[in-house]
Amino acid sequence: MTRIRIPSVAALPSRRLFVETAAVVLPAIAVLLGVAPFEWSVPAALVACALLPVRHLWPPLGLLGSFAALAGGLGWPPAIVALYTLGRRCHRVAALVPWLLVTIVVAVVPVLLTQDLDPGQIVLTFAFVALYAGAPAALGLLVSTRARLTESLRQLEQAREEALAASRDAARAQERARIGREIHDAVGHHATLIAVGAAAIAASTSEEETRQGAEQLRGLAKRALAEMRAALGLLDGSEHVAGLTEIPALVAGSRAAGVAVDLDECGDPVEVAPGTGRAVYRVVQESLTNAARHAPGARVTVRLRWRGTELAVEVRNGRGPRTGRRVDTGGGAGLTGLTERVRAAGGELTAGPQPDGGFAVRGTFPLDPPPPTAANPVRAEEPALP
Repeated sequence: MTRIRIPSVAALPSRRLFVETAAVVLPAIAVLLGVAPFEWSVPAALVACALLPVRHLWPPLGLLGSFAALAGGLGWPPAIVALYTLGRRCHRVAALVPWLLVTIVVAVVPVLLTQDLDPGQIVLTFAFVALYAGAPAALGLLVSTRARLTESLRQLEQAREEALAASRDAARAQERARIGREIHDAVGHHATLIAVGAAAIAASTSEEETRQGAEQLRGLAKRALAEMRAALGLLDGSEHVAGLTEIPALVAGSRAAGVAVDLDECGDPVEVAPGTGRAVYRVVQESLTNAARHAPGARVTVRLRWRGTELAVEVRNGRGPRTGRRVDTGGGAGLTGLTERVRAAGGELTAGPQPDGGFAVRGTFPLDPPPPTAANPVRAEEPALP
C-alpha cells in the first residue's frame, strides 16, 4: 500500500511556509470582507480556503473544494489560487480546458437560476466568469512554461559546454597522439640503434667487462623502448611492461651503476593489477633516479611491505657523503607526475626530507585480500615502515 507522506510544518522551509500561509489567509480575508448571497456562502468559502493546501497532493483537489463556495457566490478567492496552481501543474492547454469549463458552469448556473437576465447580460456573465477563471490559470501556465524554457536553456547551455569540452579533449588527444608518434619514431629509432650497437660491441669484444657493459646497455635500451611504447599505448602484446617482478633487476641495475642499494621485502606477495605493479615500479625507479642525482654516494634502501590489504613501498636515502649537507630530492615535476600516477592506481604517495638529512618516498597501494581459509590463514599485519 502506497503511503503519501505529508511534511510537517517544522520541516517546511520558511519561504514555502510563508507562501502557503498567505495562500490560505488572504483568500479567507477576502471572503470575510465580501457580501454573502446565502447564509451558507461564508462557511463554504472558508472551508474552501482551508482545503487549499491539498492542491499539492493533486492540483484539481483545491479547485473541487471551491465548487460549493463558487455556487454560493464567495468562492472566487480560493478558486483563483486553485486555478493558478492548476495552471502551473498542467503542461498542456488541453488538460486545463475541461477544468475551466466546469468552473464556469459551476459559477454561472446558480446565477442563471436565481436571477432573471436578458441574453446580453447572460453573455456578459459568461465572459466575466471565463475571464475570472482563465486569467489565473493562464498566468500559472505561462509561469510553468517559462520555468520549463529556462530549464531547457540551462540544459542546452550545459550540453554546449560539454560538447566544447569534448571537442577540446578530442583536440588534445589528437595532439598527444601526434606527439606520441613523433616521440616513438625519433626516440625509438635512436634507442633501437643503441641496442643494436651494444649488441655488436658485445659480440665483437673479447673483454668480459666490456661485453657485460655492452649487454647491460643493450638491455637498458630495450627496456626504455618497451616502457616508452607502453606509455604511448603502442604495445602490440609482445613487449613486456615493467612491474613488480622487475624491481630486483632495477635494484641490480642501480648497483651496477655505482649506487649502494639494499632491497628489503617482507610479507607474502600476491598478484596485483598491472596498473598497480607499474605504479610501484615507477615509485622505485623515480626515487632511485632522484637519489643518484641529488644524493650521490648515499646509501639507498628500498622496502616492500605486503600487509594483506595493502602494499607499502618506501625508498629512503641517507645524507650525501660527498656534500655532507641535507639533501632534498622532492618538489620537482618527477614527483608531481609520480603522485598523479599513484593516485590513478588508487594509492597515496608522500615524500619529504628526514631528520637524519636524507629523503624518503613512501607509497601505499590497496590490495584485494584473499578469503581466509584453513590452508591460507590470515597473517598478522606486518609492522609499519619506520
